[in-house]
Amino acid sequence: MSQQNSSIQNIFLTALTCVLMGGGIGAVSNMINGAVSPYYFKTTMNWGFQAIWMASVAQGILEGLFHGVFFAIIFTIGFGMITKGKADYAFAFKHILHIAIIVLCCYTIGGLLAMMLVRLSPEFYRSHFPWTPTDVLEQIKYAWVGGSIWGEILGGILGLVIGLLNVKNNWANKVNDVP
Repeated sequence: MSQQNSSIQNIFLTALTCVLMGGGIGAVSNMINGAVSPYYFKTTMNWGFQAIWMASVAQGILEGLFHGVFFAIIFTIGFGMITKGKADYAFAFKHILHIAIIVLCCYTIGGLLAMMLVRLSPEFYRSHFPWTPTDVLEQIKYAWVGGSIWGEILGGILGLVIGLLNVKNNWANKVNDVP
């Protein structure tokens, strides 16, 4: 296989991995969130049916794939430009995994911060999210889901920036190490 075909294949696999990683993260996060607070999805999505958990997982996959496409476009272009198409897929995959870890950490932090906020000031939280349940445990569960989703989205943006910076730095180190 020629160098050009290999480069195109690596770029394609990088983009595909970004999209699939987005769908996977969306599925896993909504598996958790749908189990934690079906009420969140019932109110925010205006769902009036029984299979909310399954629908929330499907929604997570759909939104994750959508965000994955958006992420793939930016990351793959940046990755290709930084490495001039010379990096192998393993190099890209390592960076995508690091970004996924950042997203999942931000998902967790966002959920925890929202839970703290709803406990510190339930009135403030309800004034900004009037459909928040009045029961304390349900408030906490509802806040987790909303906060974790926002954390996940912000984590994707943060992960993209950090990921491309890491690609740039690691590629420069890798290129400079080669005689």
